[in-house]
Amino acid sequence: MRELDTLQTALDGLRRGDVGAQAFCAQARSHEALLKALPPPYRQVLDDLVDRLESSALFSGESCSFSQDGMLDNLQLWITKARAKLAAR
Repeated sequence: MRELDTLQTALDGLRRGDVGAQAFCAQARSHEALLKALPPPYRQVLDDLVDRLESSALFSGESCSFSQDGMLDNLQLWITKARAKLAAR
């Protein structure tokens, strides 16, 4: 699905620093067709990850409660699992 490719490109940009966390979060939330194509728990998980990413963006670097690298890894895992779920349909 093209929306997953777009989200992957945005995540790659976020990792490189080309895309800000707020822009990535807005884009992640804007993919309604993708979210409707997946089972409801996928939306909940993505919403939770994006909320946490937005919160972590308020801190500079790593804080004791958030690891941005860990958050980005979890977003990558979500994309991978969503891609597999859609391919299995």
